[in-house]
Amino acid sequence: MAALETIEAESGPHPRATIIILHGLGADGNDFVPVAQELDLEALGPVRFVFPHAPVMPVTINNGYRMRAWYDILGTEMHGVHDEAGLRLSHQLVEGLLEREEQRGIPSDRIVLAGFSQGCAMALLAGLRHPRRLAGIAGMSGYLPLAPQTAAERSAANRDTPIFLAHGTMDDIVLFPRGESSRDELRALGHQVEWHEYPMGHSVCMEEIRDLDAWVKKVLA
Repeated sequence: MAALETIEAESGPHPRATIIILHGLGADGNDFVPVAQELDLEALGPVRFVFPHAPVMPVTINNGYRMRAWYDILGTEMHGVHDEAGLRLSHQLVEGLLEREEQRGIPSDRIVLAGFSQGCAMALLAGLRHPRRLAGIAGMSGYLPLAPQTAAERSAANRDTPIFLAHGTMDDIVLFPRGESSRDELRALGHQVEWHEYPMGHSVCMEEIRDLDAWVKKVLA
């Protein structure tokens, strides 16, 4: 399986932590570079940012148009129809990113896995199943995929890993109640979820970036 292409940036030599940010449908790794630049993490020491590009694939809901996507959107996903095969394949690709950081000398508990929309789904899917404890998992404007399988498949190492979830109350792509239900499902499983909501659509706002900044400083302190 070919490794994902990535954009990388380091705030200084010899990074002591890594933040991996997974983009949403139709975007690419460049999408969250400006957001990362807004984070003020100097107190943590050198940090490596990794922005992977999802594979290019046809997306059913967009008439089969090929674009970067972590998995197919089948059009009725909100009603429980999921591209499980695509989710599982991208899970292995994201797992490869996590393993690579560990091979580069970053302990797993110094890695934050984050994502937006589809990237949020992948961060939760891969992060909860990673066999070694992560520093934290952050999801923006997304949801918990394969929720019924989570209890059986999650790793014991990440059952107490802090989770940051944020969602726009006016989101018309991943509806706000979907974010709320994902929060509740994770909490019911005993996960620590820090929840934030904002009066916005399917996007990112400065208040959210400030909240994410504070959370990252806390989990990497």
